[in-house]
Amino acid sequence: MPEGQNGGGRGPWGQGPQGGGGGGGAGPDLEELLRRGQDRFRQARRGGGGGAGGGRGPGFGNFGAGGILVVFLIGLVAWLGTGVVIVAPAEEGVVTRFGGYDRTLGPGFHLHMPWPIEAHYTPDVAQVRQVDIGFVDLGNERKRDIPTDSRMLTGDGNIVDVDYSVLWLISNSANYLFNIQDPEGTVRAVAESAMREVAGRSSLGQMREDRTRVESEVEEIIQTVLSEYQAGIEVRAVNLHESDPPQEVLDAFRDVEAAQQDRERARNEAEAYTNQIVPRAQGEADRIIQDAEAYRERTIAEADGEAQRFVAILDQYENAPELTRQRLYYETMQEVLGGTDMIVVDPSASGGVVPYLPLQQLDRSSGSSRTEDRGGQ
Repeated sequence: MPEGQNGGGRGPWGQGPQGGGGGGGAGPDLEELLRRGQDRFRQARRGGGGGAGGGRGPGFGNFGAGGILVVFLIGLVAWLGTGVVIVAPAEEGVVTRFGGYDRTLGPGFHLHMPWPIEAHYTPDVAQVRQVDIGFVDLGNERKRDIPTDSRMLTGDGNIVDVDYSVLWLISNSANYLFNIQDPEGTVRAVAESAMREVAGRSSLGQMREDRTRVESEVEEIIQTVLSEYQAGIEVRAVNLHESDPPQEVLDAFRDVEAAQQDRERARNEAEAYTNQIVPRAQGEADRIIQDAEAYRERTIAEADGEAQRFVAILDQYENAPELTRQRLYYETMQEVLGGTDMIVVDPSASGGVVPYLPLQQLDRSSGSSRTEDRGGQ
């Protein structure tokens, strides 16, 4: 008799009969059933062609009834399991039907049709990813430069070594999964192109000093290009770590900077001297102009006075010519001889010389003597 019929009507797997009228015990353990089925299958294969009458070997027929059912059930459960998806709070579930996008699922437990009819993806949409360009972060504040990625020409013809990072996250999971093949490589390529564009229209000084403007412009260009690609990526920030000349020319660049600073200092000093001397010269010019205008006004006034005086004298001369002529003569002689030492010559005097007493000189001499006496006392 087959082995499954021994032992008081036990089934082929060694347990009591399942189903039927009376209540049986607990169901068989799935793993145990699978293990026993595999053992029976190996025994059936070792049994070969079997016993008399061309019958099957011992245990093979039993495996064909129970083992195939177990394997079928396991495969069915596994196939149905491909239609179960659990979406974490930081994820989005993207379901495809026959390889094409069908719908997006929110966080939670969801069911969909099993593979290959439908499949699902669960990208993390809350994780902020980072792409480093121009260097490799080695940890412990150490890094290794990549000159081929970081060196570029500025608008004024200088070479600048730029190390920067791009922070981004997924904004549209469907576009992110199906519109671009290599998201990180795409972000890197677009970021390099954007930075070279900004550097090409900026000077070296602007790249070093105006970092906020450079970061903002690069971020705007990257986001514009990725939006045109419909990449489903949002750029959160561009961090510019370094923007200096290469180490090979750094000393020469510092010399140029020192020369530029000296030039600026000399220019500032010249401008300060200009601001000091120009107002002074302008003030002197204004003073000269004012003196000239005053002299002109005074000269014109004197000329007008002389003209009026001449007219008045002319009127008097017409009324009394002799008297006026004599008066003019006396005034002229007084003006000419008033400040000189006079020698009076009288032809009628003896020898033609008139005794003259210089009272003014005597008065000055006596005054000087009195002053010296008071000083001595």
